[in-house]
Amino acid sequence: MITQKMKYALKALLVLGDEASRDRPEALTIEEIARRSGTPKRFLEQILLEIRNAGIVASIRGRSGGYMLIKRPEEISISELLRLIDGPIAPLPCLSRRAYQRCEDCTDEASCRLRRVFAEVFWSYLILIESLSLADMLGSDEVAAQVAGA
Repeated sequence: MITQKMKYALKALLVLGDEASRDRPEALTIEEIARRSGTPKRFLEQILLEIRNAGIVASIRGRSGGYMLIKRPEEISISELLRLIDGPIAPLPCLSRRAYQRCEDCTDEASCRLRRVFAEVFWSYLILIESLSLADMLGSDEVAAQVAGA
């Protein structure tokens, strides 16, 4: 399950993606992103800071300042965003590509039936989630509505 923080991040990026597709996109304030996404403002500051530090959005200071996407929606991987916001996505630490850890109670990974079963399920999930980008979510009202909880 994705965290509420991840849902807020996706909602904010959907708003910024919608704005980026306009003829004359503008930087959006945190207040405006919160209003358009239905997300509490107090959570957005930290989330947008993390996303900015990852090079996905830029913050612009000044009177007409705010946040804008600096990556194209096709370049914003949902799996990378999941890892950034929620951490490792593998169901077992021994299956994680980026945060691998041997399970404390495991004596032999090669013969571990739990690892084998979850590896098959996780592989299917990875194939799907690795192919998903923000552009896919922006292009699908149905997917966006599911994430937004509408």
